[in-house]
Amino acid sequence: MIADQNVLPRVAAEPRRRLLRPGWWRRAVARAAFATAAGWLLLLTAHLVVSGRTWRWAPIDLMPPILLLAVPAALLLAVPLARPYRWRMAVVLVAAAALGAGSSGVNPAALWHDPPPAPPGAITVVSWNTEFWDQEFRTTGGRGFEPDFYRHLRDLDADVYLLKEYLYLDDAAPTVHEKAVRIDKLARLREEFRGYEIVMDGEQITLSRLPVVRHAGLDIRPWLPPDLREVPAALRAFPSSYTVETQRVDVRVDGAVLSFYNTHVHQPPHEMLPLRAEQRAANRYNHSRRVASFRALGADVAANPNPVVVGADLNTSPAMGILRELPDRLVDHTAAIPSLYPWTWMVGGYPVWRIDWVLSTPDVAVHRYELLDPAGMSDHRALRVVLSTKRST
Repeated sequence: MIADQNVLPRVAAEPRRRLLRPGWWRRAVARAAFATAAGWLLLLTAHLVVSGRTWRWAPIDLMPPILLLAVPAALLLAVPLARPYRWRMAVVLVAAAALGAGSSGVNPAALWHDPPPAPPGAITVVSWNTEFWDQEFRTTGGRGFEPDFYRHLRDLDADVYLLKEYLYLDDAAPTVHEKAVRIDKLARLREEFRGYEIVMDGEQITLSRLPVVRHAGLDIRPWLPPDLREVPAALRAFPSSYTVETQRVDVRVDGAVLSFYNTHVHQPPHEMLPLRAEQRAANRYNHSRRVASFRALGADVAANPNPVVVGADLNTSPAMGILRELPDRLVDHTAAIPSLYPWTWMVGGYPVWRIDWVLSTPDVAVHRYELLDPAGMSDHRALRVVLSTKRST
């Protein structure tokens, strides 16, 4: 039997004819739109599960949190093009928006939340990452010093200052540990802040008008992997720069003790394609320090019977799952910020991340919460809050 020589060409041409039927491009657009929406929902679900548990998720962790709402909102505009998948696509996108809303950094409570008025005896607290103290980075790249730095600090007018990065940066040093330069500005601080007690632990420094009962740095080494517990040789003259990321300062307020935690958590893993061994090691190191810092803070807060206030540069956005390491005992006071999308970093760059936080135990009330411009002296906004302990209200 001899095969018809025209059969194979007809069979091969049939898929092409189906593809080129009128409206084929609409079907292709519809499938692509629905696939994109479904893919985003899958990515978001994976992010909520995996984020903060491994350094390998670093590229996704670093996304601006607002994308968790902006992406499904933008894709909703494509729903009319997704026939016959329109309803399915809309359901997928609404589910994605609902899942991501709580991690997006959007603060809808700003529309209705009215903090309680401050009672007599309320205190003002400033938490601020100074970006290497008075070292000037805006125009000199760290080779100059801010002449108005101490005046700016005084103008913030706080009873308690929780200040981070009390050190200088030697950007020309060959290794990351050699870049940290210890400084001593106590004489100048005592001159500028008469009546304040000044205490230091690691790279954190606290200034307090209120009597300081005790202070200590929280050692993160018990929570580090064994191979990262030894202080690097370059930091042996400044070991607390390596071992301490949180300073605890207990102060006396109206006869009671209030514990402040002045925290600066290590930067997140940021090597986008960790293909080389040194890149993988850097991401693992950063992640390990962050987990250890959160756990050291959590363990101390859990064992502390006092009212607690945490003023922190967590280097952590609302979209990062490592926030689950914070103790359940702490309350986030974002609702008191009068902004729909509060951001704290980076000033002078893309203002889309909130990585600085004020948290407290439930027995502390926040009456005002401001995010202040740093007047060109830091890439972080300063956090200024007026608060009181509920036992004194």
